[in-house]
Order: sequence, then C-alpha cells, then structure tokens
Amino acid sequence: MTTDTYRLGVLPGDGIGPEIVPAAVQVVDAALAAAGAGAVEWIELPLGRAAIDEHGDAVPAATLETLAELDGWLLGPHDSAAYPEPHRSRLNPSGTIRKHFDLFANIRPAKALDDADAIVPGTDLVIVRENTQGFYADRSTYKGTGEFMPSPDVAIAMGIITRPAVERIARQAFELARRRRGKVTIVHKANVLRLTTGLFRDVCREVAAGYPDVTVDDYHIDAMTVHLLRRAADFDVVVTENMFGDILSDLAGEIAGSLGIAPSINASHERAMAQAAHGSAPDIAGQDKANPTAMILSAAMLLEWLGGRHDDEALRTAAALVEQGVAATVRAGTKTPDMGGTTGTREFAQSVAATIKRL
Repeated sequence: MTTDTYRLGVLPGDGIGPEIVPAAVQVVDAALAAAGAGAVEWIELPLGRAAIDEHGDAVPAATLETLAELDGWLLGPHDSAAYPEPHRSRLNPSGTIRKHFDLFANIRPAKALDDADAIVPGTDLVIVRENTQGFYADRSTYKGTGEFMPSPDVAIAMGIITRPAVERIARQAFELARRRRGKVTIVHKANVLRLTTGLFRDVCREVAAGYPDVTVDDYHIDAMTVHLLRRAADFDVVVTENMFGDILSDLAGEIAGSLGIAPSINASHERAMAQAAHGSAPDIAGQDKANPTAMILSAAMLLEWLGGRHDDEALRTAAALVEQGVAATVRAGTKTPDMGGTTGTREFAQSVAATIKRL
C-alpha cells in the first residue's frame, strides 16, 4: 500500500457537470481504496456560471492560482454560450485553463464497450490532438485570438502551425503507440493547405524516423471521416491538428457507442486535466439522466497519467480498475438512456463503484 497523498482539483462546471463530476469522484475513491493507493484530497474550486455570479469571472484568478499547486484536476463541462456578456464573448473556461497551463496534448480515446451499441464494434483508437495552435482562432496567438474583421463584411481567421508544437505532439502520439498496438495515423489536408497542414504532416514524419518500431500512415481529413465510419477498428493512434482532432474525436466517440462514453485528458509534461469530450447538456441537467461514463473514464486517464509521472503502480492499478468496473457494469446491463438503458446518473456511478469493490 502506498502512503502518498495526491491533491486533485474538482471543478463541477455547468449543466450536467455537478452530477457527473461527483459521480467520477465516487468511482475514483472506490478504485483507490481497492488498489491500496494513497488517499486523494479533493479540492473543489469555483468555475463557470456559478463563479460568474459569486466572483464576477468564469475562471477566477484564485482558481488558477490553486490549480497551479495541485497534482491534477477534474473539469466538468461548461455552458459558456449561456453566460451573460462580456463573459460569453471571452475565451471559455476550459480554453482559458488549457492556454494558461499550456496543456498542449488533448488525448481522446474512443473504445467500444460490450453491449453499448457501437456503430463500429471493436473500435479501440486514440485521437491525439494538438491543443494550442491550428485552425481554432482562440488558441493560435499569444494574446487575443487569431480571428478578426477588417470590415463589417469580411471575417478572417488565422491557422498557425509551428515545428516545435508539432514535434511535441507527435512524440506524444508515437510514445502512446509504443504502449498500444504500434501504429500512428497522421491526419492532415496537405493537398489543399499545403504549407500549414503540410508542415504538420512532414514534421510528424520526421519524428516517426525516431520510432522505427511504429508503423506510420497518413490520410486527408475528409477521407479519414469515411475510413472511421467503415473501419474504425483498424486504427490505433491518430495524430492531428486542433480543429481536425476535435471533429474526429466527436465522430469516433459516436462510432464507439456514444459521446457519453468519450473521455479525454488535456496535458502538458507537468500537469493534466481530466475533461469529458462532450458538452454540458443543459436540456437534461438536474434530471439524473446524464451518462457519467466519459467523466469517470477521464478521471481514470488522469490516474494513469499521474501513475506514470510519479511512478506509482497503485495509481495505475486504480485506473485499470475504473475501466474494468465501467466495462463490467455496462456488460451486466446497467446502462444510461444514451446507451439504451434506463439507469440514472447516481445509480450508474454507485453500480460501478460496487463492481470495483468486487473485482
């Protein structure tokens, strides 16, 4: 048994966040206990609409200062489109945190669960998304955004690709492939965006030379959407720029069964943030209908990341128990409505926690 204690932040966020984030905490606590891992000190911090109402900012300065002192954190979804101005027009909470801490790697697995209605059974891939540049204007400049209007009738967005940013995300992809099935697929649009995504493709290929044990191929973004629909199970690790990665990971999540089961972490070399790939779903907020699986599995990814960073085998064991607990729970027929079941958020989390204790 380890005696290490980790300090993890809890940011419930908006919409279904205050339901799914506590569900993830409950499951993580059960897995840590079952694995004989050190305790976690959970530190709840204000973020989102509640933070605007109480502190006048969706991401208060005190929240960022505290996050810098923690080992990692769970971020619930946000509903920034519903914020009052001027908050609605600012960088959203997750973007603010990612940019502040340079969380350059967005790792988004898509793994089909047994009996969860996957469109392509056998899907088990990971989208590795460069998180700081590309064609999302809010992440392509140091100050402000890369989007502007020189006249009322003209809008321009810049897409930025740099060699250092591509090199570091490519290394993340190839290192991950070595721990999985040894294959990386580079996704780009170099036939049209020759300089920008051409640079992305070419630098990824250069990095690939240092990983002769990993198989490499590449596809244009439009062709890749078709390949995912037809044969998602053939892919292992997919590396791409920001906007392409966002689109492909949503598609891959649905192919695997539901966006409700699509987890992710946002990481640098020093910090990691667990964040479900889906949104805040305000239409079902407070109704105990939300699927907490994506948030639970995101928390498992954070445990795995922390286990690697701190060489803590008990954390890795806890992460594996979370994944096994979710899979066994769904396989037993306990499923939320989006997976074809009738189980509520709280009951699903309780079932996973109980399953972990039995494993």
